[in-house]
Amino acid sequence: MKYLAEFRDAPAARALAAEIRNSASRPWPIMEVCGGQTHSIIRNGIDQLLGDAVELIHGPGCPVCVTPLEMIDKALAIAARPEVIFCSFGDMLRVPGSESDLFRVKSEGGDIRVVYSPLDALDLARKNPARQVVFFGIGFETTAPANAMAVHLAARHGITNFSMLVSHVLVPPALEAILDSPRCRVKAFLAAGHVCCVMGFWQYPPIAARWRVPIVVTGFEPLDLLEGIRRAVRQLEAGEARVENAYERAVTFDGNRPAQALLDDVFDVTDRTWRGIGSIPRSGWRLSARYQAWDAEARFDVGGIATKEPANCRAGEVLQGTLKPYQCPAFGTQCTPRTPLGATMVSAEGACAAYYHAGRGVEPAVHG
Repeated sequence: MKYLAEFRDAPAARALAAEIRNSASRPWPIMEVCGGQTHSIIRNGIDQLLGDAVELIHGPGCPVCVTPLEMIDKALAIAARPEVIFCSFGDMLRVPGSESDLFRVKSEGGDIRVVYSPLDALDLARKNPARQVVFFGIGFETTAPANAMAVHLAARHGITNFSMLVSHVLVPPALEAILDSPRCRVKAFLAAGHVCCVMGFWQYPPIAARWRVPIVVTGFEPLDLLEGIRRAVRQLEAGEARVENAYERAVTFDGNRPAQALLDDVFDVTDRTWRGIGSIPRSGWRLSARYQAWDAEARFDVGGIATKEPANCRAGEVLQGTLKPYQCPAFGTQCTPRTPLGATMVSAEGACAAYYHAGRGVEPAVHG
């Protein structure tokens, strides 16, 4: 808790919330991009503290949630192969594919292992030279440097039984896609602080200028979020549209340039499909030509998988910020953390899971 308690001070939070309520001349729709921010907002009741001054719209910033269904199905096909040790972070194991999930594949004999770093998977490849070790590389720019380093080290040391199934997505093109949508109501963004730790925020000023939208780089604790909202509302009330950094203790304009150089070496920018949203041009990474030998998708020939989302799952609308989780008819009934229809109910950063665990829109159980 050291260095965190000061950002969780309740009286300071109430004072900031009051300042925001008193300064807002109208309800301002502001989107927090990151799923971690969404969970903090709901868990701490920040949206309730703000009353009608601000409508917080939950964005597509949950990496598990936006991993496309076809990529999940590719992971399932690879993980079921007897020669494969399939490695993933734990929150991917219950994400539903078209007909199964990684937990079920594991129960049917697949060698699936939860790891805490892609370097753990690389170490498994060193120790199991007769097996193919595959790491499921998902996420935004935050997790990409570690994944890039694992592939870089595999190439440097000639570890040929390691490969990566890559499904990385990028934040700035997603913001542009949201702003381009005719259904967009967002007037300002809270940018994800951990993404900006890696990438800086030099990519955001052109977006703020083109769409006349304030963007405030924001952290994850209650006072971080309230300060980000306060700055966004201040800009909106003044008719301004610029990028501000409200997370200076962690984020600089340039970001981590050595990490960015590694990413430029290992990955190429590509079009990417986002689960529930669709294809966004130049919104993802794939392995560059130099590292194609470590591409699991090519190694195991799992291209061409066709998928279809469940008709009663409206997670795509939740991810685009046009629907609150409790407004989905399946929420809390057909779709729960134990029986999820979509990834937004599974992930630790999913908006549906945040609402469910906070009891928002969930009918209380009736006991006889």
